[in-house]
Amino acid sequence: MSAEARQTQSPSKYDRLIAAAKAAPPVPTIVVHPCDETSLRGAVESAGAGIIRPILVGPASRIGDIARSGGLDISGFEIVNAAHSEEAAAKGVELIHAAKGEMLMKGSLHTDELMRAVTAKVGGLRTDRRISHVFVMDVPVYAETLLVTDAAINIFPDLDAKRDIIQNAIDLYNEAGFGKTPRVAILSAVETVTSKIPSTIEAAALCKMADRGQITGGVLDGPLAFDNAIDPEAARIKGIKSEVAGRAQILVVPDLESGNMLAKNLAYFAKADGAGIVLGARVPVVLTSRADSPRARMASCAVASLYANARRQHAPTVAA
Repeated sequence: MSAEARQTQSPSKYDRLIAAAKAAPPVPTIVVHPCDETSLRGAVESAGAGIIRPILVGPASRIGDIARSGGLDISGFEIVNAAHSEEAAAKGVELIHAAKGEMLMKGSLHTDELMRAVTAKVGGLRTDRRISHVFVMDVPVYAETLLVTDAAINIFPDLDAKRDIIQNAIDLYNEAGFGKTPRVAILSAVETVTSKIPSTIEAAALCKMADRGQITGGVLDGPLAFDNAIDPEAARIKGIKSEVAGRAQILVVPDLESGNMLAKNLAYFAKADGAGIVLGARVPVVLTSRADSPRARMASCAVASLYANARRQHAPTVAA
């Protein structure tokens, strides 16, 4: 079913996210190198919807030319000139340090260029938490909004990295208005623990870490195979009884390759939309793909803005 057909039937999960973000204050957002029509239009439309308040960072004359050729009105936006994409990424991070923005948004530069500036040991946006990526998937045939992590940043995460990956996703779920105490399925090829598949051992360890309070805010189960993580009948047939099996809300993958393939399978076979956000840095980072639909781009901004607004509300106040 197409996105257009879904919208004519009933509000989709993304529509509800976007509506919630429109009702919240717009978030000051540093848009890094929006030097093609697709990325610039995404920022302009999200600003028009009242979701973000953008500052555009990149070659000013080039951004102006793209706006004119695409019929985009950027007259109300601040533009910070940067000669090229690498300089734009560095200046974008500097603007975050200067408290000019509460979100970063990727333009037309490569993801690794932006993330190099974000993860730089000197002057970057690192925190004590491992940086990770979450796909927020609107799957038409699944009742829940699915969060898939990590399918874009950490290639072969170890146990400690997976702890942070899970905590980042749980925090996003709890803070961005999806609900509370998400059901987290730690995926592997099988649902039993075996030394032949190391990811099953790590899944079991992560569940015990949650029992000991090292991961908080969610309900974990694993290892689970994909079928018994999302299908109640598959879980019943396998005799798996848990709060998570058959109705997961967060899917934690063993490594980037499996996660990337899972997310793209959902996108192309199940016709799911996938919003992308990077967590664990000082501010959320909106990562969009050139293949993203306009609605998916706006949904990425919506998720990040809801999360940024929640973080703002929970930030400690400084006494005068």
